[in-house]
Amino acid sequence: MIEKFFESAMWQTRFLVILAVIFGLIGALVLFVVASMDIFGVAKYAFITITTGAHPQDFHEDIVSGIIGAVDLYLIAVVMLIFSFGVYELFISPIDHIQQAKDDQKILSITSLDQLKDKIAKVIVMVLVVNFFQRVLHTKYNGALEMLYFALAVTALAVGLYFLGKVGKK
Repeated sequence: MIEKFFESAMWQTRFLVILAVIFGLIGALVLFVVASMDIFGVAKYAFITITTGAHPQDFHEDIVSGIIGAVDLYLIAVVMLIFSFGVYELFISPIDHIQQAKDDQKILSITSLDQLKDKIAKVIVMVLVVNFFQRVLHTKYNGALEMLYFALAVTALAVGLYFLGKVGKK
């Protein structure tokens, strides 16, 4: 009798992960809003700059950097969504709407912890790539060796993304 009570109590503790699901969704929502506000700010800056005829020194870099920064936030928000959906499906219950979707639309369907980890890892790699290119926009190069390092870094990213894509197709 004690064993059944303990096992039942232990099984019910799985509902504690609902906190991670709720706050993961709240975090995703906050990131989507902040990224959208960043895009709006960039659009406002570009509009004001264009209409006044001013052309600041790093105008293009600032615009691209702001948009890439927002894309970075959107990707992190997607990580939070995938995490929330995955944890919910793994610990609480399968999501009915996902089961009704076509097979090719099951991007948020998670059936194992390894599958959740793989999906999150791929999005995190994309966040890192986007963040790398955002930082590169404001980098000043002082010689051929620094340009070579930049070329090697871009090549390493391309090779890494290539192999990440190959692993995902198996």
